[in-house]
Amino acid sequence: MPELDRSFVKEILGKFDIGEVNSGICFGVDKWAEVDGRDILTSYSPIDGQPIAKVAMGTKEDYEKLFEISHDSFLKWRKIPAPKRGEMVREIGNELRKRKEDLGKLVTLEVGKILPEGTGEVQEMIDISDFALGLSRQLYGLTIQSEREDHRLYEQWLPLGPIGIITSFNFPVAVWAWNSFIAAVCGDTMIWKPSSSAPLTAIATMKIVNDVLKRYDLPDGIFTLIVGKGSTVGEKLINDKRVPLISFTGSIKMGKRVAEAVGKRLGKTILELGGNNASIVMEDADLELAKRAILFGAVGTAGQRCTTTRRLLLHEKVYDKFLEDMVKGYKQVKIGNPFEPETLCGPLIDKNAVLVYKNAISKIKEEGGKILVGGNVVEENNGFYVEPTIVEATKDMNIVKEETFAPILYVIKIKDVREGIEINNSVPQGLSSAIFTVNLKYSERFLSYEGSDCGIANVNTSTSGAEIGGAFGGEKETGGGRESGSDAWKGYMRRQTVTMNWGDALPLAQGIKFGEND
Repeated sequence: MPELDRSFVKEILGKFDIGEVNSGICFGVDKWAEVDGRDILTSYSPIDGQPIAKVAMGTKEDYEKLFEISHDSFLKWRKIPAPKRGEMVREIGNELRKRKEDLGKLVTLEVGKILPEGTGEVQEMIDISDFALGLSRQLYGLTIQSEREDHRLYEQWLPLGPIGIITSFNFPVAVWAWNSFIAAVCGDTMIWKPSSSAPLTAIATMKIVNDVLKRYDLPDGIFTLIVGKGSTVGEKLINDKRVPLISFTGSIKMGKRVAEAVGKRLGKTILELGGNNASIVMEDADLELAKRAILFGAVGTAGQRCTTTRRLLLHEKVYDKFLEDMVKGYKQVKIGNPFEPETLCGPLIDKNAVLVYKNAISKIKEEGGKILVGGNVVEENNGFYVEPTIVEATKDMNIVKEETFAPILYVIKIKDVREGIEINNSVPQGLSSAIFTVNLKYSERFLSYEGSDCGIANVNTSTSGAEIGGAFGGEKETGGGRESGSDAWKGYMRRQTVTMNWGDALPLAQGIKFGEND
């Protein structure tokens, strides 16, 4: 794979005034910490393994200052009517529209997504800004019929405070927007700790936000950023009793650590963790449609989506032909520079991800899996490329129950829809799932109480590529959190039940008489 042209890299970085060494701590509009005397993080492009730029990291002391600014901003921000907060988020979305191509290129440069996926991620940010604008006029509470005369009973939703958002490399900016744009219209302020594998996209995003906030007389520090080590800044954030909510996207292992820390202080969490997603292909399916959906689901983002298709459950009547066609399709997938239009599979994020892939291939062979295509690291380059891989497997293989964040697809033969659902549900994770069929009974069974146990269940479309209008998240070890659309906004607010007595008497609930003669 050819090395990236350095002048091209410099041009992308120049769009966001990203230099050789950059501050990773933003306290508010144009309030960036000094870089001198700090630990330095180097961001490498997985495309060629070469350094892009450096980031000066934050400390515990920086976090304390940042929290105080975020809290002070919250006290002012919550007073602004929600529709006006929505207007500000809309303006950020408009700015992202202007910068979509630039930021998309930076996403591709830093995390290796093919360019259509890089710009598609920015489009998600734009879409969620539109959603949040509408939501700002729909933070509804219920009015409830009181059992007591001259009483009104209702619910209202109030902002939480400064919340922590910890994001992963695979969606370095979209997941932040899912959380922060909705939380912003709810009246919260945001403390963002991005992945150490994608600090430059976070810095660029914060600069875009700052450009918008400069135009308005708004509290400073609504959106803040701190790049830092998980062992210092991350631990400080998740253990801070003053932060009522932590939204964490990442591995199951780290999600459990976050849940434990926040749970000990009885805080709230939104956890978006691992997925081990299956697609069931029944004997009556539109096979051409299924092949396209599964190829995208399994190979897109080099298998580094939480919604990646990792298990293919094929009905025995279509097994041989469908599998033969899938192998042919995999052999035609172009692996390489994600900026090139023909490329469908870019690199993994780093050398450790390649090692995880190699270890998974070894386990597959040890457990008797048969590799039909792929299974190799692409050695003749400086980046982190592997071959998309198809494995004939059995449902009892231990490796099949694990999430390997790489383009490995396990194929298992099934005899009927019940067995397909049973295998779909047999793993610890529960994020996304799909069935391909034109049989109403099959699809309805899959969507019923005895069907898929995942947070996302699709019919005749990929496990991957969720829209922002629906609440996103899963069950079991996926964490149970929900982000983005529907009523996920409630996670960023606190519910309050209100009783109003507008009469002269004091009737008690349940007809209780206290200190009165019958």
